[in-house]
This record gives sequence, C-alpha cells and structure tokens, in this order.
Amino acid sequence: MGQELDTITFCDADYGAFVECLHRETDLVQKWEAEGLLSSGPATGGFELEAWIVDENMRPAAKNDELIEAINSELVVRELSLFNIELNGDPAILTGNAISHLHDNLANQWSNASDVAQSMGLHLANIGILPTLRDSDLCVENMSKGKRYRAVNKQVFKMRHGKPIGLNISGKDKLDTVHHDVMLEAATTSFQIHLKIPPDQGAHYYNASKLASVPLVAVGANSPYLFGKDLWDETRIPLFEQAVSVGDWDYAERATFGVRFIEESLCEVFVANRQRYPVLLPQVSDRGDEKLDHLRLQNGTIWRWNRPLVGWDDDGTPHFRMEQRAVSAGPTIADAMANAAFSFGLVTYLATHENPPHKRTQFFTARDNFYAAARHGLNAKIRWDHVDDLALDRMICDTFVPMAETGLQQLGLADADIETYLGIIAERAASKQNGAQWQRDYLAKHDVDMAGLVAAYLERQQTDTPVHRWTI
Repeated sequence: MGQELDTITFCDADYGAFVECLHRETDLVQKWEAEGLLSSGPATGGFELEAWIVDENMRPAAKNDELIEAINSELVVRELSLFNIELNGDPAILTGNAISHLHDNLANQWSNASDVAQSMGLHLANIGILPTLRDSDLCVENMSKGKRYRAVNKQVFKMRHGKPIGLNISGKDKLDTVHHDVMLEAATTSFQIHLKIPPDQGAHYYNASKLASVPLVAVGANSPYLFGKDLWDETRIPLFEQAVSVGDWDYAERATFGVRFIEESLCEVFVANRQRYPVLLPQVSDRGDEKLDHLRLQNGTIWRWNRPLVGWDDDGTPHFRMEQRAVSAGPTIADAMANAAFSFGLVTYLATHENPPHKRTQFFTARDNFYAAARHGLNAKIRWDHVDDLALDRMICDTFVPMAETGLQQLGLADADIETYLGIIAERAASKQNGAQWQRDYLAKHDVDMAGLVAAYLERQQTDTPVHRWTI
C-alpha cells in the first residue's frame, strides 16, 4: 500500500522542509551510484499481486479489513479500495528453479487466502478489472482505512483546484464519465514484477524495461471491460493514467509511460522526480538521509509504468530495482509466473545486448508501440528495428520469446523452468487467447451477464491452468 502517513493535512513549512530533504537524499543516491556503492549481489526477482474480493453474487465485496485480519499474514496488505488486497512474496535469486519456487510461494499464499475467503462466503479474483464493477462502487465510502489514500485524494484535487476527473476511453465501445475522487484507480489491479539491477547498468535496464513492456502488456492483457463497456484489451492503462491525473499543469502526469529514454544514469529519474514533479505528500521524517524517506515517498507518488526503486540487501547495502507495473493481474498464478519469467528474461537480454535496442530506437516509437499493445493486445501492429506494421503476436513468438530465453539462460535459470514458463507465453501468443480474448469470446458465445462471466472465470482460475488452455 506504500508508506503510511501521520496526517492528511500539510502546511507550507512541510513542503519547504520536505523539498530540502528530497534534495539531499537525491544527491546522496547520485553519489552512491557514481561511486559504485550500490549492491553487486546476484540478480533477484520478486512480485506484488493485487486481487479482488468478490461476494456470492460475483460483485465486489468491501471486506478487506475483515479478510486481512482472518488471513493473519504480514505479506497480505490493504490496497486503495475495501474490495482489494495485495499479496507479496519473498524475493528469489534468479538462478536454477527460482521461477518454480516463486510460483509455489505465490500459489500457496493464494490458496490460503482463497480458503479463508471462502470460509467467509467470499472469493478472490485474479483479474485486471472486475467485469461486474459499477461506477457507483468507486466512491470514498469504499476507500480503505488509513491516511495515505485520503491524503492522495485530497492533494490530487488540490492540484486540480477541485475540478472533477473526467474519464474518457474509446475502444470497441465508448466510456465517458466524471469522478470527484481518485477511486477510479481502485478499478485497476496488476501483477507488479521486480528485478534487481546491476549497479553500473541502471540506464540500460530502465530503457530495456520500457521496451519489454510492449509485448508484456499485450500478451498479459486481461482488462477488456469497465462498467459494462468493451474498451481496450488492457483498459487498465488509460484508466489508471486518467484516474490520478492532476489536470492541466505544465509538467508530466503522475501515471505515465514517460517522455524519453534516460542516457547515463538511473538517477536521472530521481532528479526528474525532484525537478519536474511538485510534492504530493510532504510528510517530513526525522530519520537520517540514508533512509531515503522523502525520496521514496516522492517516487511512490509518481506511478510510471516502469518505475525504478531503491531498496536494501539483507546486509544493508543499497540497490536499485525495476518495477514493471504494466502487467495485469491474472488470469492464474501460472500465467503470472510466465509473465514474470518473460519479463526477467527479456529485460536482461535487451539491457545486456552488445548493441542495446534502445540505442537504435526513438522513444516515441516505443511509446506508440506501448499504447498500441494496450489497446489491441495480441492483434496490435508495432514498429521494430525500423520496420512498420509487424504483427505483435508473431513478434512475441519469433523474436521476443527467443530473446527472453537467452536472457534467462544468461541468468542461470534451469532449462525446465525456461521451457515451462516461456512455453506458456509462446502458446498464449500463438493461440491469441490471453485473458482479454477469453473474456470476450466467452461472453459472445454464452447467454450470460457479467456475473456469469466472472463465475466462469473463477471456476477456471481455481485450476491454475494457463488461460490459453481455457475452454470457451
């Protein structure tokens, strides 16, 4: 859920003190990077999975506090809405059977949480946007307890001078609605993939993560429906970007694909955080600069689809890692782990190639590819290596999966894991049945409403069978 706050009300002095601390901490992280003080430990991967709580009528159930208390695990925490939770896993060194171990870890957590939910007459749904969600569900009354979320809501609308948020998405259908809070964000649940970055290759890994998000968002698309409208294959993308929009200000929006590749240092991103983004949550900490409380809080209020993070090894050595935020939750744990393996391998390959692709790619091409993938999924056409109108599903099978295989081999992953998880990606792309396509095909074939769709989805989800093998 991010760092909790002590208050939702701030004064001018808070902003001034926060900015001073943010400057010092940004300078400190730049020094760590420049002087080689960041961790050189092995490549490590992790995840965060956001999920929906659903009642017997397949509708969102505002029960996260009761469910979290019953699950009784520090790895299961609140999300923005009362009908969402987040599951976290212990990171793993990416070698040998690490993906299988991560799979077992998350599957066990999911099974335990699902069992507890069922004992309460509830279900957990591993899906990007719940098809039964209604516009009226996204209200402040359904916001999770805690000051952070209310502070974000208050501060976003302060920047917007009270102007409501307009949501406008055109896909197969058209959606046009208005909200007076940030609860639209609660409609977007994701599977966030973390990869620790070698200390001297931050720029390469950041840029590679942006390029990798194109096939990732397409092959993992699982959010076609919002408020009964058929929109993008990955409707989460435009929804999230508009949900926390700060209005007509002359700086980058808070949820974004970005405006450029970086050139020399990952700290270019943290400097941009300091220079271009007004402080949203100016909570001042009295801990030392080395804790980076202000840098991390500022970074946590800028929701880039590819976001760099600062963390610490067990021995206290700081490290950088990339958070891939573009991938939808679901449909199954097996699908999620396949997406993670694809991400780990593809980013590693693209970042370490002797002629990195971002060096020969214009940023606007990567940006356009990303939004084409989000809108059209596996039916998207992209530009790659100066060739236009390439079918993304074929590119995944013929180009990106082999790249990811090489990347996973570089990391030292076991052949069995590589074959299993990249096999899921290749078969999903070849069949063109990701979660979004299955939802559309099922609804088209069966005389059911959205509740019937969710019920059929949950039945298949429980088997942990990858979505490309689901029956229609």
